[in-house]
Amino acid sequence: MSEVALPPVIPAAPRVAVIVPAYGVAHLVGEALDSLLAQSMPDWECVVIDDGAPDDVAGAVAPYLHDPRIRFLATDNHGVSGARNTAIAATSAPYIALLDGDDRFRPDYLARTTARLDADPSLCLVTVNAHIFGAVPRERLCFEGKQGAGDGLHGTLAEVLDRSFGVYIGTTFRRSEFERTKGFDTTFTHCEDFDMWVQLMQLGGLAGYIDEVLGEYRVRVDSASASREKMLRGNLRVYDKAIATLPSDAPELALARRLAHDTQQAIDFEHAMDRVIDGDTAGGLAALRAVKEQVTGPVWTLSFALWTLFPSLARPMLAWRRRKHSRGGSESGLKAVLQSAVS
Repeated sequence: MSEVALPPVIPAAPRVAVIVPAYGVAHLVGEALDSLLAQSMPDWECVVIDDGAPDDVAGAVAPYLHDPRIRFLATDNHGVSGARNTAIAATSAPYIALLDGDDRFRPDYLARTTARLDADPSLCLVTVNAHIFGAVPRERLCFEGKQGAGDGLHGTLAEVLDRSFGVYIGTTFRRSEFERTKGFDTTFTHCEDFDMWVQLMQLGGLAGYIDEVLGEYRVRVDSASASREKMLRGNLRVYDKAIATLPSDAPELALARRLAHDTQQAIDFEHAMDRVIDGDTAGGLAALRAVKEQVTGPVWTLSFALWTLFPSLARPMLAWRRRKHSRGGSESGLKAVLQSAVS
């Protein structure tokens, strides 16, 4: 006689709400939900939200709705920030974890992140390492070096701001602290997650890091992070918001101003490269030299010298570098973010 599968038990009080925005990923959201069902910690609730997607997210999610822990919401399109805010408002668990509809959790993700928050009330968020795959030149880890300047497991506001302590999108945080922020900023098209981490860190406390690969981050050719300049502009908005909200005596204020300046310089460098690639070699090279401090090293020094002698080489060389670095650059620190835009 074959065994009859028992229906999952609804937790009386789920410990963590998993938020799954699924715009345009109907063909992938099943993988995200499979990874959720495989969690070693069963006491979770999940809201999958279709933010006016053009594809059949409802049909893709329907087979999973037999599990009472999973719910589905459909709204008009308000962007990923609005979708996350709506889904969070529809849940009640004391912890919140983010799982984008094209990403995956490793089986111990929820158990490990919630345990870390349980054990350390000074933490305002817990992040993990993740395997990056998909439309990248090579598969790699999200964080390939030590996090921050301290023990590698705790990050300060300053380290989150300058990205020397990176925060992966698959992050878990407390509902009580989220409710003290302004929520995900619906005016952002890029870097809305970075803005949330900075908002949480400005409440006080530390960011926690688990040095284990507990997430899987898929890069798609058409994903929101594909535009380098938009990512830089998103970063700049986060720094400008921090400058506007940090106390005048905050030690991080000078850092935020410097980061805003460096990011604007990187945007200017990006525009200068565009001018060269688009055919304005003389004007573009002049603009590149004006913000030359953004790049260092022998390759760039040699390149600028070569372009002085042979300006016509600048366009094909920069076009090649743009293609080479179009996807998969590391974002483990601000320097890497800025350098990926100009190297």
